[in-house]
Amino acid sequence: MQAPAPQAAQPNDAAHHDSMPGMDMRDEKSTEGNAVNDMMHRHHHVAGPHMHLTAPRPRTEADEQRAAQLAAQLREAIAKYKDYHAALADGYKIFLPNVPQPEYHFTNYWHGFLEALTFDPARPTSLLYRKISGGYELVGAMYTMPKSATEEQLNARVPLSVAQWHLHTNLCLPPRGQKKPIDWTKFGLHGSISTQRACDAAGGRFRPSVFGWMVHIYPFEDSQEKIFGMR
Repeated sequence: MQAPAPQAAQPNDAAHHDSMPGMDMRDEKSTEGNAVNDMMHRHHHVAGPHMHLTAPRPRTEADEQRAAQLAAQLREAIAKYKDYHAALADGYKIFLPNVPQPEYHFTNYWHGFLEALTFDPARPTSLLYRKISGGYELVGAMYTMPKSATEEQLNARVPLSVAQWHLHTNLCLPPRGQKKPIDWTKFGLHGSISTQRACDAAGGRFRPSVFGWMVHIYPFEDSQEKIFGMR
């Protein structure tokens, strides 16, 4: 059983408006316009130097039943957000609204804070939308956990035999205050630099991991493979 969440002040929304859950706040502005933009455009869940995936586990009937129950709870809970105005009214904020993206994350940072402490399938950190004419279409949701979470803790929330959590890793940020154009083929979440040594040599700032653990779920799809499938 999850321990009850301690009483805490709600995070300052203004301070968190353009950051993803778990991201180092002092680096958020450096990444959001470039490295994060790059991530959003090429958010293919393929293991590599900048993407760590949980190891798949053998499927069990119990896991499939647990996953089905989770998807049903999530589907019912977020159905009201098919009108994206309802999401905005409930405190979800659009991450990088002016940057074209395959999917837009509407994030509730208070939910992200609570997700580090307790798990409620009906309380995702982010809602996932596709942009359509005149607004946004709800397609799914995202749960998060701190980057320090173990695979056992992740499995307790969403079974690893059905879904894979992912963690963005080995980020080299460009030198702070650099005025000349930044070579984003080297820096960022898809840059060629993926080690502390190479980042130091380039004068960058290395982050072993950013954002925390994430898992995307698409509860309106018609099969468990699609609901928990990687995109």
